[in-house]
Amino acid sequence: MKYKLLALDMDGTLLNDLHEITPETEYWIRKAAAAGVHVCLSTGRSYDEAIPYGDQLNLGTPMITVNGSEIWKSPHELHRRILLERPLIARLYEISREKQVWFWANSVEGSFNEGSWLPELLERNHWLKFGYFTEDDAARMAILQELEEMDSFQITNSSPHNLEINPKGISKASGIQTVCELLGLQMSEVVAIGDSLNDLAAIEAAGLGVAMGNAQELVKEKADLVTATNNEDGIAWIIRDYVLTEE
Repeated sequence: MKYKLLALDMDGTLLNDLHEITPETEYWIRKAAAAGVHVCLSTGRSYDEAIPYGDQLNLGTPMITVNGSEIWKSPHELHRRILLERPLIARLYEISREKQVWFWANSVEGSFNEGSWLPELLERNHWLKFGYFTEDDAARMAILQELEEMDSFQITNSSPHNLEINPKGISKASGIQTVCELLGLQMSEVVAIGDSLNDLAAIEAAGLGVAMGNAQELVKEKADLVTATNNEDGIAWIIRDYVLTEE
């Protein structure tokens, strides 16, 4: 087979709008795994939010969580973790208060948001990712501009209304590269499938970059091809027609 690693985003890709893996998609993922394809969850979700789906699929291959800030050698064995420095987290929090926008943050110790934040968390926790959500385009663009000027972050999104901030240079693409090193594979042997800007670097770097039918327009433009939506088993089609083939 030409492609030996299947890197799957979760929300809007692996999961339908009910946050479920459909039986058809699960069937084809299990068929690919049985044929020797490495199936890797590649998600912006935290480990705790992702691992139940890896267990559902009975995956034993590496997993990428928090947009690449964590790489798992197997679903229950951590390989690498990259943290955001605490002074940067402090500034990200200050910006959320200045702009009055909802925020959330992922740490090794758990996930927190505007409703559960406590001042002592800043120095106590080890931070992986910070995010903002606002439907106010002007506020979001102002935050984006300030973050870009700081030149300390990898900035993406998982929906048109949010911003996701990881350490500079850390992305799903860097995570997949690490997974390839662990498995002895090349990026040309990877199929990366996703729907949002946090998937874009991986889609561009992979041997076959696939956008879901429900993907953001920029992701569709940059992808090698566009499949069906997350509610129409878009992953199943790719596995059937592009992965489990001899050419």
